[in-house]
Amino acid sequence: MALMALVGASCANKDANESKAPITKPQITIEGGRLTPEALWAMGRINSVRSDIETGWVAYTVSYYSVAENRSTSWIRICNPYGEVTGEGLQVTDEFVGYEPAWFGCSGWLAFLRGGKLYLRRDKEEIEVQGAEDIEGFLLSPMRDQIIIIKQVPTVTKTVDKYPDLPLATGHMHEDLMYKHWDEWTETAPQPFVCPLEITYYGEGERIQTAKIGEGVNILEGTAFECPMKPFGGVEQLAWNPNNEEIAYTCRKKTGLDYAVSTNSDIYLYDVNTRTHKNITEDNKGYDTNPSYSPDGQWIAWQSMERDGYESDENRLMVMNTQTGEKRFVSKNLDSNVDEYAWYDNETIVFTACWHAEVHLWKTNLEGEIETMAEGQYDYALGDVCDKDIYVLRHSMREANEIYRLRVTGDGLQELEQLTHENDNIYNQIERSTVVPRWQKTTDGKDMLTWIIYPPHFDPNKKYPTILYCEGGPQSPVSQFWSFRWNFMMMSAGDYIIVAPNRRGLPGFGKAWNEQISGDYGGQCMKDYLTAIDEFCTEPYVDKDHLGCVGASFGGFSVYWLAGHHDKRFKAFIAHDGIFNLEMQYLETEEKWFANWDMGGAYWEKDNAIAQRTFANSPHKFVDKWDTPILCIHGEKDYRILANQAMAAFDAAKMRGVPAELLIFPDENHWVLKPQNGILWQREFRGWLDRWLK
Repeated sequence: MALMALVGASCANKDANESKAPITKPQITIEGGRLTPEALWAMGRINSVRSDIETGWVAYTVSYYSVAENRSTSWIRICNPYGEVTGEGLQVTDEFVGYEPAWFGCSGWLAFLRGGKLYLRRDKEEIEVQGAEDIEGFLLSPMRDQIIIIKQVPTVTKTVDKYPDLPLATGHMHEDLMYKHWDEWTETAPQPFVCPLEITYYGEGERIQTAKIGEGVNILEGTAFECPMKPFGGVEQLAWNPNNEEIAYTCRKKTGLDYAVSTNSDIYLYDVNTRTHKNITEDNKGYDTNPSYSPDGQWIAWQSMERDGYESDENRLMVMNTQTGEKRFVSKNLDSNVDEYAWYDNETIVFTACWHAEVHLWKTNLEGEIETMAEGQYDYALGDVCDKDIYVLRHSMREANEIYRLRVTGDGLQELEQLTHENDNIYNQIERSTVVPRWQKTTDGKDMLTWIIYPPHFDPNKKYPTILYCEGGPQSPVSQFWSFRWNFMMMSAGDYIIVAPNRRGLPGFGKAWNEQISGDYGGQCMKDYLTAIDEFCTEPYVDKDHLGCVGASFGGFSVYWLAGHHDKRFKAFIAHDGIFNLEMQYLETEEKWFANWDMGGAYWEKDNAIAQRTFANSPHKFVDKWDTPILCIHGEKDYRILANQAMAAFDAAKMRGVPAELLIFPDENHWVLKPQNGILWQREFRGWLDRWLK
């Protein structure tokens, strides 16, 4: 969500120093049977999964990291998913450096990116596609004679353009809002170019001789609009229709102040022949994203939020008949967000959605009749759909992503089969924690699901220091996520119990539960946190005299707020990228729609009761009650929540005489993405807790 989505933070640098020798799978020996920071960074990170309907082969990416070299390499693996699966997983027939794989659609050729260039590969034969560089994404047309390529286009006048005699000047010049976004100064926009793709073959065979991208047409020529939309959008925000003549694309056709205060993006249809655009979601005022055509082209689906300015609104799955224009809200019976989706056939869509803190796989027909396809104490992410097989990524708080195949037989039976075992070498060396759901009664009589993570070798006859985990977002679920930083196996490996509540303001428990937090930052959500820790402290194995509280983004705000309201419950706090001063945050953050919606408006609106309540609950106003050691962590490239928030909190603590430490990363954004910084983060995190709770 706006402030932080802990699970989605990718650490992979796609181009990671490709001129250097590639990083291969690290071999590591773990002493003591507990997960360590070094072991965490040695794990392979599986991502994209793409299946080829013609050959049945599967391509997927896996990234490895070198702490010593402080970099990573992304590998593409090709394998036969119907072959033998061993303890190491699928038998790989080819492995090479690259990312963004996509099957070319003719006899096993795979298209992929490496260093901003496009390549084709089959049977270890590799061909560079000529005619384009600095490509950030691509989408092949159904006939494979055209291609959409995503490139950055300049949108502002740079200093060197205005003053050529000052080539070393570093100043940025801006006259409008959205001059910064997440971790960059916004001087370019990603835009899609529709280009001819020219392929020549040897003789009559299927062996490609040359491949070239011809001169393209920029769909957004002459504008500063984004497609895909920053900061997280990819080629899933565009789609070809099956007849090769129309492209659906996502765009918020706004810039500057208009962009900063609005989430109103739309789905446009672009006629490749006439070069005309048609807006099919003009009647909707919120986000419309990620279009996709049914295999027969009779329907187009997309995800949609109803209200402008509310980026955590219910993410609905919509479909429209391309012939009649009839629209349907096919996920209306779910009462939760649709995270991602794919067409299974012309009448069925599969999708993932969170319910009761687990992201499961579901399906719906065009009438909105919904069924669960894969569930359990896991989170699922869609990989690909191929014939009757659905490839998914599955993870939990106990394990990172692995690839599974869900096979649907002729009689409708569903069989889930694990295909990869990327990190078994690490799991086999450690004792993993136990994760148990616990339902608790809140102060207003509601039922709240809280995950309890017990340390390895848990002994109920002992007493354990216990940590309250505060989630970011603010509207991101505490689902069965696996994080390579906020990792519950890592936290509990230090003989801590973790209490992770799905407090008010999280999806997966109905619309009312999710929306309650907006305009009530210091209210019921904070009561829910205290309920979670207080109720669990009734257990005899909890050391009530050694409780900690940690969190990032909105979780960091929560830590700063609780530091002034905890009535001496906690003995240590850790806040990462948190909001300390809400008034400064309102002006400093770049996506103003978020601040306007969640804070209720500007702090100078004296007659706005919601806004005044929000800013009255700013953590900096309660520093006089701070009395507990606090570690403040922040990245200086975080333009969502500026690093001065942590600096101010640290200064306030020190001036109050409260033990405090400040950990600043000059080269990190809202996350910590570099291996050595990640190790440093884990060591300081554990060291601070051990210092005050043991």
